[in-house]
Amino acid sequence: MDYESAQSKDFSYSFCLTKDLNFPLRVRISALEGTREKKQFTTLLEEPSLKFTGLQTSDYSELYVTCQLYADNKPLTIPIRTSYKTFKNHWLWNEWLTIPVKFRDLPATAQLAFTVWDIYGPRKVVPIGGTTFRLFGKHNTLRKGKHKLFLWPDVEADGRDHTTTPSKVGEEDEMDRLEKLVKRYERKEMPRLEWLDHLAFRQLEKIHEAESSKSKKLYLYIYLPKFDFPLVFSEPEYSLPVVSMTPVNGQTQPTPLSSSSESNLVLIMDPEITGENPVEAKHRRLVRSHRNGSLDRDLKPNAKLRDELNEILKYPPTQPLTEEEKDNIWKYRFYLTREKKALTKFLKCVVWTDPTEAKQAVELLFKWVDIDLDDALELLGANFENRAVRRYAVSQLKKADDDELLLYLLQLVQALKFENISEKSSSSYESSLAEFLIERAVKNPILGNNFHWYLMVECEDKVVGKMYAKVAYQFMIAITEIPNGFQRRDILRRQGELVAILSSISKEIRTMKDIRPKKIDRLRALISDPKYGLLQFSPLPLPLDARIHVTGIIPELATVFKSNLFPLRLTFSLVDGDEYPVIFKTGDDLRQDQLVIQIITLMDKLLRKENLDLKLTPYKVLATGSDHGLMQFIPSFSLANVLSEYNGSLLMFFKAHHPEEKATYGISPAVMDTYVKSCAGYCVITYLLGVGDRHLDNLLLTPDGKLFHVDFGFILGRDPKPFPPPMKLCKEMVEAMGGANSIHYQRFKSYCYIAFNILRKNANLILNLFALMVDANVPDIKIEPDKAVWKVQEKFRLDLSEEEAIKYFQNLINESVNAMFPQVIETIHKWAQYWRK
Repeated sequence: MDYESAQSKDFSYSFCLTKDLNFPLRVRISALEGTREKKQFTTLLEEPSLKFTGLQTSDYSELYVTCQLYADNKPLTIPIRTSYKTFKNHWLWNEWLTIPVKFRDLPATAQLAFTVWDIYGPRKVVPIGGTTFRLFGKHNTLRKGKHKLFLWPDVEADGRDHTTTPSKVGEEDEMDRLEKLVKRYERKEMPRLEWLDHLAFRQLEKIHEAESSKSKKLYLYIYLPKFDFPLVFSEPEYSLPVVSMTPVNGQTQPTPLSSSSESNLVLIMDPEITGENPVEAKHRRLVRSHRNGSLDRDLKPNAKLRDELNEILKYPPTQPLTEEEKDNIWKYRFYLTREKKALTKFLKCVVWTDPTEAKQAVELLFKWVDIDLDDALELLGANFENRAVRRYAVSQLKKADDDELLLYLLQLVQALKFENISEKSSSSYESSLAEFLIERAVKNPILGNNFHWYLMVECEDKVVGKMYAKVAYQFMIAITEIPNGFQRRDILRRQGELVAILSSISKEIRTMKDIRPKKIDRLRALISDPKYGLLQFSPLPLPLDARIHVTGIIPELATVFKSNLFPLRLTFSLVDGDEYPVIFKTGDDLRQDQLVIQIITLMDKLLRKENLDLKLTPYKVLATGSDHGLMQFIPSFSLANVLSEYNGSLLMFFKAHHPEEKATYGISPAVMDTYVKSCAGYCVITYLLGVGDRHLDNLLLTPDGKLFHVDFGFILGRDPKPFPPPMKLCKEMVEAMGGANSIHYQRFKSYCYIAFNILRKNANLILNLFALMVDANVPDIKIEPDKAVWKVQEKFRLDLSEEEAIKYFQNLINESVNAMFPQVIETIHKWAQYWRK
């Protein structure tokens, strides 16, 4: 940054930072004023040689000045001196000295130490006086222009912070007052009148000459570079090289990955930087040795410690434990074996690199009371590598039924990444989790169907694809060993062929340059083409839902949606003669939608478990590849279309489909109940998941009152629109309940509060599921994988009590309803959709 660029008409105050000035500091030594007294006659008798040196030979002897930069009581340069010069009538140097330190490198405590020297004898000099001048003023701005420095007689300049030779002394004379006025005049802070200014300056010169001649004090005048704007102190920012931890000879050592090209810093690696404190390690080994095991077995905490331990057990899985908390949990580990929530906390206390400690932990593991499924999922995460711990977690998973296992299957497949399965080994049964999943997938065709497709998607990954391919291969071998196994394999093969054909057709339709009606005609022609075999085929479990057996695609009902990616709407004919509509999409990664729908399905089951049915619509989604997949199609209408066709009223829509004259608002009470409950459920869920890009085109409504959300391209707080509300709750949705003062709106808020607190009680399960997905290549998680779980956790507000959580969510509802900016954005979106059509 140069001086000119620091000034801008857009700013009322322009300045420059010293870190942007990349050239050395300069100072001009101007003059020395004042009178010096000659040596007394008695001194000359003692040292006759002084008669021929210094002041004794001339009133203006050959003096020179040295300048040295100091900071924090230390010299930063060697002394720099003025060149040799003879003087006649006064001491005048007018010489620039260059200090070998750049402006950008000046510390805030920098000061210049000036000393004036005179010849005292052969090869001997004495200080005439010294002074210390601080470079930065009281507002950390660099001083500039002319300065008058008081010279302390017969001493060298003191460069320390609390200097004994300050450049300013407390007393001021008339000349000091006049010099301040001159500085104001030079800064154009005083009005100028040329003829009067000339007279004033002549008078000032006379006063200055008179004062200097009679003054017995010495003053050194210096001059610093002038700028048109202040220079403010600022330290340069040095970007250190990025350091990664790399295993070397069995030990983790820091390794530099990259360094800044602007930095001249040399990075010296400390090989012990990641090592533990040997004193603490010794103390831990003594406390946790086998000899203390028998003593700890009977230990019981007092009331205070028991309360502290109970608080620790309430910690979310993301909260780290302090060393003191770890020591307390280890000390009372035998007492805590009756607490199922304590196991994960105990295992986090163990130093697994210590064989003795690890052995004690594993021995205690199977004496613990059975843990819940959410804690078992946490033990399968990346933080627990010990095989005994992971085997124990799998043993707890075996207690789950197939429906429950199907709900967590997506995360369990991701957990295989942390099993350290060798790609070279011929068997995947070195992993207890892989063995368990294959065993259950073989027994249950529905489970096996989803397991197969989850593996197929991961096989495309360049990093872990080979490992997943190995698991998929072992799964296929295991299937063939059961009755009808070859038939099961053939079903999976046919499913793969169906998906490949649909993907090929979808890509062809998407790349066509024709208008939408011609795309639809082409789609129907391709489905009817005998070479694809889509019109009719032998019954096949649908990959999206293996409970549904399809026999073909109905061409007349096939269509193409109005969207950038032109997804296909396909209607399958079923064995029983019924129909099953789906959406097939290419060019889009459906893994994020698949995750969100899975979490919505889980939350629905958690709420139903507490007898709260919020009429959610967790339609099915299956990613069949990294850029294509299937979605269940629910017959419904977007809120934008409903409001457009029914004069901006959702109540008119309900009346058209379910009228009831005697009921409130003239619609069926069951429809209103469904609408209120589904609104509450999706408001809570979309808030917790941070679902963004909400507009009236991705909120759908069924004739029986079910409202649900689609298109989860933005989650975890991401939103393409500025200032999004906490949840999508527009005034039209509230008006459909009868307005903000209606009983239905009060019921809506009540359902929100109950659902929020129920889901807060199950926060650990949801957080553990997200933790297993951090390496799943889900787009919005992949952006900041380390913060993904934290983003979900902060939405739960686990720090609040139930009453405080209700008040908090009430404020969120009010904020969402009263937000004005989203209404403006909605209007802009509506016009954009209009022009797109």
